[in-house]
Amino acid sequence: MLKLSGHEQVVEYMNNLEHPLKNEIEEVRQIILSANNQITEHIKWNAPSFCFNNEDKVTFNLQGEGFIRLIFHRGAKAKENVGKDPLFVDNTGLLDWVSGDRAIVKLTDMNDVKAKKDKLAELTAKWIEATS
Repeated sequence: MLKLSGHEQVVEYMNNLEHPLKNEIEEVRQIILSANNQITEHIKWNAPSFCFNNEDKVTFNLQGEGFIRLIFHRGAKAKENVGKDPLFVDNTGLLDWVSGDRAIVKLTDMNDVKAKKDKLAELTAKWIEATS
C-alpha cells in the first residue's frame, strides 16, 4: 500500500471527520496554508498539523465541545534558549501563552473564524518566522 503524502493524509482525514465544527476546521486550515506558501500539512496527534521545513509549528486540537484550538509550538524536540518570556509580542491579541514557546488560539464558530481570519494568517506567518 502506498503511503499517503501529508496533504493526502489531511484530505482523507477531513473527508472522514465527523465534527460539529468541520466547516470551521476547513476554513482555518485554508487560512493557515495561505499564510506561507512553504507550509506543508500532515496528521499529528490525530488532527491536522502544519509544518515549515519539516518541523511542526501549528497543530489542531479538536478535543472539547463548542470550540477548536490551535496549538502554536516548536515541533517535537526541546529547544535551547527557551525563556519564560513569549517569543514575540502578539499584536493580534489571539495567543494565550502556555510557555515562552507554546501558545493556544481558541475559536468557537464560523463568525469567530471569519472575524479573526486576517489576524490568524498574520500570526501564523509571524510564528513561523520566530520559530525557524
